Amino acid sequence: MKLKKNSFIQGAFIATLGIVISKILGIIYVIPFYAIIGDQGGALYGYAYNIYSIFLGISQAGLPLAMSKLISEYNTLGYYETKEKIYKVGKTFLNILGVICFLILFIFAPQIADLIIGGVTDGNSPEDIVFVIRIISTAILVVPILSVSRGYLQGHKFITPTPVSQIIEQVVRVLIIVIGSYLMLRVFNFPLRTAVGCAVFAATVGAICSYLYIYVKIKKNKEQFNVKSIKKEPNLSTKKILKMLIIYAIPFVMIDLFRSIYNSVDVITLVKSLVNNFGYLTKDAETVMSVISTWGLKLNMIIISVVSGIMTSLIPNLTSSFVSGDMKDVNKKINQTLQIILCISLPMTIGLSFITTPVWNVFYGMSTYGEITYRYLVFVAFATTLFTATTTTMQLLKEYKMVFFTLIVGLLIKSTLNIPLMYLFNNLGIYPFYGAITATILGFVTSAIISTIHIKRKFNINYKTTISEAKNIIIAVTLMLAVMFATTYIIPLKVEGRLLSFVIAVIYALIGGSVYLIYTYKTKILENVFGKKFLNKITSKLKIVKQ
Repeated sequence: MKLKKNSFIQGAFIATLGIVISKILGIIYVIPFYAIIGDQGGALYGYAYNIYSIFLGISQAGLPLAMSKLISEYNTLGYYETKEKIYKVGKTFLNILGVICFLILFIFAPQIADLIIGGVTDGNSPEDIVFVIRIISTAILVVPILSVSRGYLQGHKFITPTPVSQIIEQVVRVLIIVIGSYLMLRVFNFPLRTAVGCAVFAATVGAICSYLYIYVKIKKNKEQFNVKSIKKEPNLSTKKILKMLIIYAIPFVMIDLFRSIYNSVDVITLVKSLVNNFGYLTKDAETVMSVISTWGLKLNMIIISVVSGIMTSLIPNLTSSFVSGDMKDVNKKINQTLQIILCISLPMTIGLSFITTPVWNVFYGMSTYGEITYRYLVFVAFATTLFTATTTTMQLLKEYKMVFFTLIVGLLIKSTLNIPLMYLFNNLGIYPFYGAITATILGFVTSAIISTIHIKRKFNINYKTTISEAKNIIIAVTLMLAVMFATTYIIPLKVEGRLLSFVIAVIYALIGGSVYLIYTYKTKILENVFGKKFLNKITSKLKIVKQ
């Protein structure tokens, strides 16, 4: 089937929808997965994934997003042969980088395990961590080449294949995680680490299946990519292409890498601090850690996926406008990006925090620290969306030095305040791990504020429409929250049993969502944010479905 290009809003909607579906699949499986491996297994899974995320960021080196940006730039300028050469050079470079990162992670897994858990007993052993890290390291051989191929398609404004490939990847991954871990632990009676090892290996298999889909799409649509240039092409050597890719990629990888390091600061410091400084049992400390690094993060990814979808569409579209010198359109797209994030992410964050009790019970059952930790952790998701959107936008506008500055400032806030805020919160009679979560929020929000101010000053971006819509969105969220709070006098939030908790969560989601959607539709907030044409297209399709 012939691929079709997508506009900014269409692309953002398609990519967001696909990523959200992918993430929903990614959290549904945790119900049986949590029941199979428990808190200790969740902590072990989190140790492997957080370290893997750092090395994945390095192995990809931000090249998929850089590829999308460069392909869009040269395609807009009409240099078709050059952009194909860029793709080939990028693939080769990523293959080599992936192998190097795989070897480093595989060889130095014992040292990494000691850094994470050294000196702490009665939980997962260093040997367990080494085992799962080495297994998940195999994914680094596949994911980079998959990601750069997605970036190639996105650079041509073919957005749809990326979310479809992500759904394929997630379905395969979920099936292997649930079925594999169950068979390993409950049927064959292997140790817990074997079950977790099988679960993390699912990332490798899922990536292979996803790449095969993308490969076929590119191969079947060659005529849309291999267009003959009608103008003289720039003579770019392999060395120059690599230099451009790396220069474009470094800010992207830094954004992703710094985000992973935020989690790694908690992985390295949280359990040891809670056990050694605040008198928590290792079991309880690892439960908190599993919420922050694994179980809570799964739920947060639903919110974070919103910005991921928007960025997928924004990168080629904003790059195209910027290269063409259309600053009016640049201003429009930046404001629209911020408004979409506020319009979708803010109500999701507030709503999910409000119904944490039944939601957590549905996915993980009643837990001493699970619900308490996640009720506040969900706000990290909203802070992350603002951080990712603003820093990525600044990178697209080639403000590389400021990108580094904002990232470093944010990370310094997180790393220096993590333990002090834990002590402060503990002294105030608040859970000390709330201090670590607060440090994360402060780091992300500070970076977002600095980025937003710099973009305004450097490119004369006017945020008046965004500020105006933000006020209206806050009113809509407040109304939603008030109705949900009033509903608690009729329908209690805390109930026994997962099935009843699911019913309660759905009822509150429908009530809150309906109030928010009706208000934003009637007051034309949705029309202002998404555009009348796009909104009419959605409502017309809904009418067809009803008929």
